Amino acid sequence: MSDRDLARRDFLRLAAGGAALLTTGAHCGGSDPAKPARTAPTDGGAKGKPTLRIAQWNNYVAGYDRWFDEEYTKAWGERNEIEVVVDHFDINQLAAHAESEAASQRGHDLFQFVLSSPSPLEDHVIDHREIIEAVEAKVGRMTPHVERSVFNPTTKKYLGVSDFWGQSPIHYRTDLWGSIGQLPNSWEDLISAGTRLKALGHPIGIGLGDDAEANTILLGLMHGYGASVQDEEGRVAINSPATVAAVKVGASLYQSAMLPEVLNWDITSNNRYFVSGRGSLIVNSIAAIRALETQDPELAGKTGLLPVPQGPRSRLGPYTVSIYVIWRFSENQEAAKRFLVDLVTDYRQPFVQSRFLQFPSFPGAVGDLASVLASDAQAVPQDKYRLLAAAAEWTTNLGYPGHANAAIDEVVKTSLISQMFAAAARGDMSAVDAAKAAEAKIKPIFDKWREQGKI
Repeated sequence: MSDRDLARRDFLRLAAGGAALLTTGAHCGGSDPAKPARTAPTDGGAKGKPTLRIAQWNNYVAGYDRWFDEEYTKAWGERNEIEVVVDHFDINQLAAHAESEAASQRGHDLFQFVLSSPSPLEDHVIDHREIIEAVEAKVGRMTPHVERSVFNPTTKKYLGVSDFWGQSPIHYRTDLWGSIGQLPNSWEDLISAGTRLKALGHPIGIGLGDDAEANTILLGLMHGYGASVQDEEGRVAINSPATVAAVKVGASLYQSAMLPEVLNWDITSNNRYFVSGRGSLIVNSIAAIRALETQDPELAGKTGLLPVPQGPRSRLGPYTVSIYVIWRFSENQEAAKRFLVDLVTDYRQPFVQSRFLQFPSFPGAVGDLASVLASDAQAVPQDKYRLLAAAAEWTTNLGYPGHANAAIDEVVKTSLISQMFAAAARGDMSAVDAAKAAEAKIKPIFDKWREQGKI
């Protein structure tokens, strides 16, 4: 049945009857093998059961996909008499697969966006308002920057339902920074101390390449100096004195504290660099230190965490927001809606299974989050992750101070932010000219999406 045919009272009845998550211990084994994408069946599943087809990323956390595929979705399917099929894709390929499904009007019932936004495909997804209202009736409001990621204030449409968001704290070598008597609290600290650390053979590692990771971190640098791509109303605002100041800081950081190779880094380069033992600091999700805890416990014990660097205007950085969408052409919308309600209203086990990478988009879905963070069996010290309890105070959405939208998504996908910083870092342009050049590329993108009525 379509989203128009599902009566509101019937949906709320289904949501209220959703079962709780399956409780199971965390897996901490080796990385999951890559799973080839399957063409999900269009007819009934095993023994004539209806089929719910889910597409999502290959999770960074070892064991998470096995738990989700073989335990959580299997148990949910048995309770609801539905065959659940989960297909996994590389995080860098998710957006392309989503575009292909939208173009063909065939594919999965649920599709997860992680690095990118569903905004460019808004016309192909249902309005998820009733799902969000059902969840909020159970556990309360979602995190504000998550709401800005899933709601389009222009069309008044909820583009999807978010199960989690990620944080991107500073990872720093406590032994190296301790040897020079400094802490990496601010962007200025990274320049002053980074110069000395580079001389010691341990440069800072912040990418300036053409990938989403670099662009989100550099947006955090911009926000620290009061700059942004757009304002609260969705108007292009990048060509400003604040942006120029941030670009100058980025260029100085590159020239004094980093290596030329950061200009060509990809999305995983900073993780690999830090795990190698060369790096004195990166800004990234806790995937890096979680990998260290398994691969090199000694180095993990020397790694400290801090919030994103402080700027003169703010301490704020955008990062990942996971968004599941139900396509308008989904063949099993009723089951997809029920699955989402069940998943996001009791998120403790996904939070634990992800080893804290996946913070609940609805805070009320993990009632003991702070206490779990304060006592982790693998952390040294045991309360290393305690600071993440306040991560929502220094994490924001792509598009800050406005909402995420299709134009912002395109700006990040085309790496216009990192290109602006890299041009100044290499000395190809002044910071002033780099900001002007970025504005010249970004304005047509916003004009295009505004003409389509999406911003």
